[in-house]
Amino acid sequence: MASSISRFVLKDCNLHYREAIYRPNSYSSSSRLRSYLDLGVPVPENGRICTIQSQLRSPVVAVAAPSRNSQILCKAATDVPGDVPSSSPSGMTTYERIIETLTTLFPVWVILGTIVGIYKPSAVTWLETDLFTLGLGFLMLSMGLTLTFEDFRRCLRNPWTVGVGFLAQYLIKPMLGFTIAMTLKLSAPLATGLILVSCCPGGQASNVATYISKGNVALSVLMTTCSTIGAIIMTPLLTKLLAGQLVPVDAAGLAISTFQVVLVPTIVGVLSNEFFPKFTSKIITVTPLIGVILTTLLCASPIGQVSDVLKTQGAQLILPVAVLHAAAFALGYWVSKISFGESTSRTISIECGMQSSALGFLLAQKHFTNPLVAVPSAVSVVCMALGGSALAVYWRNRPIPVDDKDDFKE
Repeated sequence: MASSISRFVLKDCNLHYREAIYRPNSYSSSSRLRSYLDLGVPVPENGRICTIQSQLRSPVVAVAAPSRNSQILCKAATDVPGDVPSSSPSGMTTYERIIETLTTLFPVWVILGTIVGIYKPSAVTWLETDLFTLGLGFLMLSMGLTLTFEDFRRCLRNPWTVGVGFLAQYLIKPMLGFTIAMTLKLSAPLATGLILVSCCPGGQASNVATYISKGNVALSVLMTTCSTIGAIIMTPLLTKLLAGQLVPVDAAGLAISTFQVVLVPTIVGVLSNEFFPKFTSKIITVTPLIGVILTTLLCASPIGQVSDVLKTQGAQLILPVAVLHAAAFALGYWVSKISFGESTSRTISIECGMQSSALGFLLAQKHFTNPLVAVPSAVSVVCMALGGSALAVYWRNRPIPVDDKDDFKE
């Protein structure tokens, strides 16, 4: 075949080169760069066309790393009779497909965790404050391990797009939480809990929902990253401003806990990925599976710890949290549609509607004496997962227009 190709190149042919970012699974933001070289040449003997396609595949973390060890895999496709063997492997390994399936079924795990938490709380309540903190910290570390300095440079290349997502997370959502709490005249502890969870950063589950909804996963990861880093200031500040008149709010304590649980693990992950890429590449093959298990436990444990309250006041507690998420999804989408295309608007909507409820639950447990403050965060875990997944499936069945404008710069 090689000798035939060398003769074809000397003939009249069409050559097309393209390059694209590929993410092996929706849970992680680690990327693979795929480069495609399509070569169409005539076969002199019968006038048919032979298309040679080369594919550059290499697992990478930084999208624009200065150097990579790469392997060229070529596949020839032709309408000349006869079988042509393919040397290209499938897009994902078996392990990656398993992770893909597990993360896509995230809402199912949340439902199962909710059932276990309500009817068998002892099975999940062992994940108490200290272990809960470690688990959440590990999730932040796993996110950091998928990021590099280049990802933050991409934020600078997309200030308006990422900025709108940041404002949606820390302006629209907190104001919705405050308005709903005041309108429904919730008790001070429940109102504080609703405001607290509405001030939390985006959660990793939003990346999965964005993937299912055919949104922009790369943008979703960047927005989650930016809101996570911003949480050290925004979450305690907004909670103090909006809920300070209801109950005493220890803004300094909230900031310190957010710094320890969110920012430190994320920074450690980024630095490890940037300066020890070989070591990180080995760890990162395991973190997605651990992350799926941990996320499920972090969702089930809050339900188990407030199961008695949910059994007696479930309907009263679900309504304000469900309204909060539904309104955030809707406003995030329609505000974004003013300036952005369909794909970006879906992404911002999901980022606005889904946040780290586990962080809200942890902060409520550590810094508020009334246990009812933690209840809205526990309920939010379920409402967020079910609402986000339902919206994602709805959008998945509604194709994005062919002429949809791309608002994101890689």
